[in-house]
Amino acid sequence: MTRYTHGHHESVLRSHRWRTAENSAAYLLPHLRPGQRLLDVGCGPGTITLDLHQRLGPTGRVTALEVSEQALGLARTEAERRQVTGVDFVVGDVESLDLPDATYDVVHAHQVLQHLSDPVTALREMRRVCRDDGVVAARDSDYSSFAWWPRVPELDRWLEVYVAVARSNDAEPDAGRRLLGWARRAGFTDVAAGSSTWCFATPADREWWGGLWADRVVESDLARQAVDRGFATADELAALAAGWRRWAEAEDGWFRVLHGEILARG
Repeated sequence: MTRYTHGHHESVLRSHRWRTAENSAAYLLPHLRPGQRLLDVGCGPGTITLDLHQRLGPTGRVTALEVSEQALGLARTEAERRQVTGVDFVVGDVESLDLPDATYDVVHAHQVLQHLSDPVTALREMRRVCRDDGVVAARDSDYSSFAWWPRVPELDRWLEVYVAVARSNDAEPDAGRRLLGWARRAGFTDVAAGSSTWCFATPADREWWGGLWADRVVESDLARQAVDRGFATADELAALAAGWRRWAEAEDGWFRVLHGEILARG
């Protein structure tokens, strides 16, 4: 990863802390068993990580991995808040894991591969540390497949700016549609690919989703990169934030976030 496009502004963490195993890893849950060992790559604030840990029961073990001690501290704090034990916290690079071969029954990554300069190498590493009878699970957004109503010109422009910033970081915002191909290139012989969505359509959901993006486009690392690299001006970003809030106030407002998913073996 050359640079994490979003950064760790509160508006970003507001979104990440909403995520659960049920709303973000449902495709993986039927494959979890008590006592398994699981590696969660890019664990973020740890809400999904700790939900997965609970599914593994008292004999299960989870390793939470992040790129820096600062980022890992978010998950540590969440584990302390929930009074959870049985989780190992590790700083590491998924493209070069300092972990033994065939260690884990499950290797999981949520919204990680889209931010990497070399997702195929990352998947090879995830495959290496997974046991022969284990599973590698990955879920990533596909930004160009996002859909919303009503049409708000500022949201069209927001998507253009986001994609430009992400690709300037050598990242791939349309990762969801590429997961199957990346997994095959990484050497997996058995890959089940699918998709799922988040949908924000209630007044409360629109206020939350529109509000966090309105804040993110003017206050987060995304905003600073957009201005510094000439993809947008500060005034334009303020207009995009206003567009997000206008979308959130629309009585018929609806927003779909599409994700690609893979369960890879072999």
